[in-house]
Amino acid sequence: MKKVLTVLAALVVIVVVAAGAQQWLSQTNKGGQVGPPETSEATMVTQPDHCPRVEVLVAPGTWESSKTDDPFNPTANPKSFMLNISRPLQEAYPAHEVKVWTLPYTAQFKNINSQNEMPYDESREEGIATMETEMRDVFRECPLTDYILTGFSQGAVIAGDIANKIGTGTGVVPAERIRGVALIADGRREPNVGQHVGNPVGGVGAEIALQPLNLLVQPVVPGATMRGPRQGGFGALNDRTFEICAPNDAICDAPREIGNALGRATEMVQANGVHSVYATNPYVIPDTTANQWVVEWAKGLINR
Repeated sequence: MKKVLTVLAALVVIVVVAAGAQQWLSQTNKGGQVGPPETSEATMVTQPDHCPRVEVLVAPGTWESSKTDDPFNPTANPKSFMLNISRPLQEAYPAHEVKVWTLPYTAQFKNINSQNEMPYDESREEGIATMETEMRDVFRECPLTDYILTGFSQGAVIAGDIANKIGTGTGVVPAERIRGVALIADGRREPNVGQHVGNPVGGVGAEIALQPLNLLVQPVVPGATMRGPRQGGFGALNDRTFEICAPNDAICDAPREIGNALGRATEMVQANGVHSVYATNPYVIPDTTANQWVVEWAKGLINR
């Protein structure tokens, strides 16, 4: 009789263990965790009180920044065009509410006239890595902070490349955390990608126009790869990304026709004329300037 009871007890234990294992497997297959249903992640996410509501990331153009510049008080180039955007925003909002961060990077462009500078490819990649590190670090500590990206010339290429990655799902923050992107004189601008602001332009970014001539332009701009358009465009950020380009600016409004490769590359290096007067040029956006438009646009996004 004792043996029978022992056998029965053992069977009960086996059944209980088997039932528990089955329940664990069922819960694991459904969600990978044991226990009651999870609370919605959106209701659980919090961040420290010191986190800003919005961070504005500002990317200066070639020769307008340095790797050691102060991102909160940039002085590498007192005439930097992007100061016309960063300073008004810093003056309009307390730093604990809106963080205005200017990209410090080696903003150089090795060319036939400046052989000792960092090549464009290296400069661009350094800028992308530095800005992505800033965004990654902030997102890790402040997951509810939103971002506004803006850049000029080489800085527009950097901000645009980061927006491309975020919009196509390979970026350092989710697309829903981006309130908007404004690119001024983007060297990878193409028609019908993003939202064009201002007077119409018929050309494309220099990196697109010169892509077929990449090898031919290397004597003028060694280490500057003409990569063509961004694959996937701006993806989920397409309706939030704005392109500003002055008519006849060789950086963002280059002719599509191949033409003289060396001459076109030289135009890109010199980048003077209309490219250098966005802060005062009244023919880019009617009734305002490019920097004034971006400041008011950014304020609208911040205040919403």
